[in-house]
Amino acid sequence: MLSFLLCLALLVVGYFTYGKLVDKSFGADDRETPAVRINDGVDYVVMPQWKLFLVQLLNIAGLGPIFGALQGALWGPVVFLWITFGTIFAGGVHDYFSGMLSERNNGASISEICGIYLGKVMKNVMRVFSVVLLVMVGTVFAVGPAGLIVTLFKNNGASGLVATTLFWLVIILVYYFVATFISIDKIIGKIYPLFGICLIIMAVGVAVGIFTKSEFVIPEIWSNFTNMHPAGKAVWPFMFITVACGAISGFHATQSPLMARCMKSERQGHFVFYGAMACEGAIALVWAAAGCAVYQSTGGLNTGLAEALTMGQSAAIYDVCQKTMGGIGIALAMLGVIACPITSGDTAFRSARLVLADWFKVDQDRWKNRLMLCVPVLGVGAVLGIGNALGYIDYQVIWRYFSWTNQTLAMIVLWAGSMYMAREKKNFWITAVPATFMSAVSVTYFFAADECVNLGLSVAYPIGIIAAAAFLGIFLYAARKQEKKLAK
Repeated sequence: MLSFLLCLALLVVGYFTYGKLVDKSFGADDRETPAVRINDGVDYVVMPQWKLFLVQLLNIAGLGPIFGALQGALWGPVVFLWITFGTIFAGGVHDYFSGMLSERNNGASISEICGIYLGKVMKNVMRVFSVVLLVMVGTVFAVGPAGLIVTLFKNNGASGLVATTLFWLVIILVYYFVATFISIDKIIGKIYPLFGICLIIMAVGVAVGIFTKSEFVIPEIWSNFTNMHPAGKAVWPFMFITVACGAISGFHATQSPLMARCMKSERQGHFVFYGAMACEGAIALVWAAAGCAVYQSTGGLNTGLAEALTMGQSAAIYDVCQKTMGGIGIALAMLGVIACPITSGDTAFRSARLVLADWFKVDQDRWKNRLMLCVPVLGVGAVLGIGNALGYIDYQVIWRYFSWTNQTLAMIVLWAGSMYMAREKKNFWITAVPATFMSAVSVTYFFAADECVNLGLSVAYPIGIIAAAAFLGIFLYAARKQEKKLAK
């Protein structure tokens, strides 16, 4: 329990110290922001800081820090270290730079930002990559809640199950269309803060339940500094990929520009971007602790948690809430596992629309232009969602790649931030170090994972280290070249 509290305290201290250092290194100032300068009443809308924070939190969080943290708890309390230091030195930096670089470039989408600092080839790669990733995320977060609603109401019969799932899927997709199409402050700006508060209350309730019930004991890191994964999965790189949203997540980079278009002042960036990531890290830390404390281990392995997760991640959340909070926990779990994925899905589709708008230079102040992009984006999502509901498309295979693509996107964004800092003759190591680290993680996983190249860890480890060193060398060469160019 003490190690959990220490990690939680480090997150708080990290926000006020390292987060401030990141903000100072970037150089936030009082220049006019895109929300004030452009203000189209649709995507560029000034919102109060407290609302920016809560919307950003729900945009980047949803159920990500819960699902990932519970899965990460399979490795034992060692996951606390990754969540804590990953959030402070990687995730917070990544989210801050993805938001502030967007703010500095008229609220540009992350693909355009990567193009500005990493070149045209990377811009085109990121355009396609971002749209595909966002549509996939939006679709999965439509199908999932629809199925959960059916499960909760315990609809019987195979044909009735499919029909009811399709009904709720259509309802959710209609909501997605409305939320994607209209002004960001009309629906997202109004309901997201409420769901953001619910997400925080849910985590606080779980934490209180663990601390007040004697049957739950959070294991200490120093007493369990071993790999407790029942299947023997190596900590590196698998845990670092599995726990994405609670430590660092490339998906956040697609969401941060939404709030970058709504900030009244650059000085809000520390609280909105770095602060929301620190809060998400705290939420992930609570759920990781719950995974370690609520379920029993056997022979030094987290077999109890593994068994609970075989019922499904949503069922595991429901189980944890019930055991720690009782009836109130069940109500919060039902709200969380349904509402939180939906709130991630609608902003995913909205981000896809904005990426396409930046790509094809389509102004979004006119409703016809928004409609022109919303219809095909949501149309693809509807086809994929219905195909999944009818059993024609298996998302389990696709979803295994999501965590890796998520961390790879984070790696690319950190390199873009590094190049920006090099151009501005500022301390680029603040982004280059986590970029190098994530490069090693992503490349190692790609060559080691069963669903990827599957060469085994003995081969993947040296390849990952060499690749990360090569990426750093290429960056330092490019930064030096840029410095000479600016000196002329």
